[in-house]
Amino acid sequence: MKKFFVALCVFITSLSFAQQTEYVDFKRANGMLNILIDSSMVKGRVWYNLDITKSTDSIFLDAVNMTFKNVEIKVADSNVEQLDYSYEDNKIYFKNQFKKGQSYTIYFDYSAKPKQALYFLKRENEPQVWTQGQGKYTSHWFPSLDDVNDKIIFNLSTIKKSEYRFISNGLNTINSPLQDGLEKVSYQMEKPMSSYLLALVYGKYSKKTKTSKSGIPLEYYYYPEDSLKVEPTYRYSEQMFNFLEEEIGFAYPWQNYKQVPVHDFLYAGMENTSLTIFSDAFVVDDIGFNDKNYVSVNAHELAHQWFGDLVTAKSGEHHWLQEGFATYYALLAERDIFGDNYFYYKLLESVLELSRQDLSGNGTSLLDPKSSSLTFYQRGAWVLHALKNEVGDVVFKKAVKNYLEKHQFGNVETADFISQVENLHGQSLSHFVNHWIKNKAFPYEEAYDILKRQSTFINEYAMVDCEAKTSKCEEHLKYYVSDEAKVKIISQVPELVTPNVFNNSLKVRQAISEHVTKIPESIKSDYESLLNDKSYITIENALYNLWVNFPLERSKYLSKTRKTIGFNDKNVRMLWVVLNLNTPYYDADNKQVLFDELMGYTDEKYNTDVRIKAFNYLDLMKSCSEECQSNLEKAKSHHNWRMVKFAKQLSEKLQQK
Repeated sequence: MKKFFVALCVFITSLSFAQQTEYVDFKRANGMLNILIDSSMVKGRVWYNLDITKSTDSIFLDAVNMTFKNVEIKVADSNVEQLDYSYEDNKIYFKNQFKKGQSYTIYFDYSAKPKQALYFLKRENEPQVWTQGQGKYTSHWFPSLDDVNDKIIFNLSTIKKSEYRFISNGLNTINSPLQDGLEKVSYQMEKPMSSYLLALVYGKYSKKTKTSKSGIPLEYYYYPEDSLKVEPTYRYSEQMFNFLEEEIGFAYPWQNYKQVPVHDFLYAGMENTSLTIFSDAFVVDDIGFNDKNYVSVNAHELAHQWFGDLVTAKSGEHHWLQEGFATYYALLAERDIFGDNYFYYKLLESVLELSRQDLSGNGTSLLDPKSSSLTFYQRGAWVLHALKNEVGDVVFKKAVKNYLEKHQFGNVETADFISQVENLHGQSLSHFVNHWIKNKAFPYEEAYDILKRQSTFINEYAMVDCEAKTSKCEEHLKYYVSDEAKVKIISQVPELVTPNVFNNSLKVRQAISEHVTKIPESIKSDYESLLNDKSYITIENALYNLWVNFPLERSKYLSKTRKTIGFNDKNVRMLWVVLNLNTPYYDADNKQVLFDELMGYTDEKYNTDVRIKAFNYLDLMKSCSEECQSNLEKAKSHHNWRMVKFAKQLSEKLQQK
C-alpha cells in the first residue's frame, strides 16, 4: 500500500468498495440533521464509528454533490483533532495513518441539495419531505456507502417545529421540547442495515399504535384529516404481522414497525428498515378498500423486513432472494386472510403473465441482474412455491429459518439458501436450480400442473371457457361456479348477462360494469343499481356506460352521483365533471366553475395520478389551454418519472396537432 498522498492520488479515485472492505469496517453512523424546507437542502453534523482491519492511509464515503467542513478525527480516548480530507468524484476521502486493530470516530459537517433520493414537496400547502434510496442513492442526501454489503447502525436526529413529525428508522428515543415551538427528535437503531434502507419522513401526521402478539409496537401514521380511513387503510396489518412471524419462524428482527403514507411517492411502497413508506394512493375509505386496498403492498413490504433488510442479496444477480421471497410470503399472508382460492388464483395469474413474457421473447434467467420486475417478483415467488412442493412444507420452513439464522444482518447469494434446503432434504437440488432458476424459459407446464394438483378451484376455472359460446356458459352464470369463473365468462360473452346475473358479488357486478358496455333495455334497471355499489370502479364504469347508452336520462345519472369523489385520484368526481360539461341541457351547475375545477387538477399541488387523469380529459375535450400547457411544461421537471414521461408525450402530441 502506498503511503504518501502524492503517489496515492490516482489510486484513491479508483478505490472500489470491495477493496475498501479489506481495510475498514464502518460500525455506526450518527447524524444530527437540519432539514431546510424553503431551500430544499439538508445540512448536518455526522459522526462515524469505525474499526480498521488492515492499516491504510485513506478511507472514503460516497457523498454526491456535497460540501464539507469541520472534518475531525478521534482515536479511542484521545482528543478530537483536525482530519485531512479531499473531495473527488462524489466521494469524500479521509487521509490519515489508520492503524490495524484501532477504532476511530470521524466527525464532519456537510450540506447537500439533493437532485434525487430526498424529495421536498407540498401537500395541501403543507411541507412534506421523504426519502427513496432505491438500492444505492442514499449518498445523495446522507454521506454513506453505495453498496449493500456494508451494514451499519444508523441513528438520525433533528430539531423540528412541534406541529410536524420527523420519522426515521428504529426507536424514537428522544422527544424534547425546546424554545420557540421547536422540538428535538432522535431515532436509534440496535442492529446494522444497508445504507439504501436509511429513511426519513417529515410532515403533518397523526399516529395510532397497536402491539403484535410478540410485543412489537406497530405504528400507523396518517394525515390528520384521514382519521376515518385509518382502519380500512391498515386493515389486517396486525393479523399479517402475527402470521408472518409464526410462518417464517424467525422473530421480527427490529425494535418496532412503522408505516407512513406520503404524497406522490415513486412506487407503491418501500421497505426501509422498520419504516415502510408507501403511496398515499392506498389511503382508502371502506368503499375504496373493496377495489384498491393496501393489503398486498402492506404484506410485501412487511415480508421484506426479513427478506431484504435482515438478509440482503450481495448483488443484482441474486435480487430474487429479496423480491421473490417478499412476494411469496405476502401471498401466504393474504391466503391467511382471503383464503385458498385467492392464493391459487394469484399464482395462476403469475403463470399466465410469465408465459406471455416468454412468448414475447422477454423471458430471462432468474439470475440475470437485468431481469424484469415480473421475473424477480413473480417467478421468484413461483420458485419458492415449486421448491416447497418438491421438498415438503416441513423441510422448506425449517430451511428458511436456518437460512435467516445463519445469515442474519449479512449478505447472501442464491447458493446460500439452496444449500440450507439441500442439507435438510438430503438430496442435491441442482436439477431444480437449473430448471426453475437458471433456465431462461419459465417452466409453465410444470407450474400449471402443480396448481391443478393442489387446487380443485383451478381445475374448475380452467374448465369454464366460453370463447366458443355454448349453453353451458349460461348455466355457469346461474349456478355455483366461482366468482373468478363468472368474471371470465362475462369478459368472454358479455351478452349472456341477464337480470339474474346481477344477483352476485361485488366482483361479478364490477365485471358487468367493465364488459357490458352496450346496455339492452332488458337489464337497464339492474344496470342502474350498479351506481349504488360499494365500488368506485363499478360506479365510474356504470356512470359512463349509462350516460352513453341513455342520453335522455343523463341528468338522472349525474344527480345520482353528484357527491361521489372516488379514490384519491378522484376517479368518479373527475368523470362526473367531464360528463356534466358535455351535457349542455343539464343546468344544475355553473359550467365555467366545473371547467376551472378540472383545469385546477393539473396543478402541481395534486399528485401524479390526479394530474395525468385531468390532462387526459382536457386533451380528449381538445381543451388544453395555455394554463393547461403551462402546467404540462412544469410537469416535465417532476420528480416522478411517470409524470415526466407522460408530460413529454402529451406535449409532443399537442405540438403535432
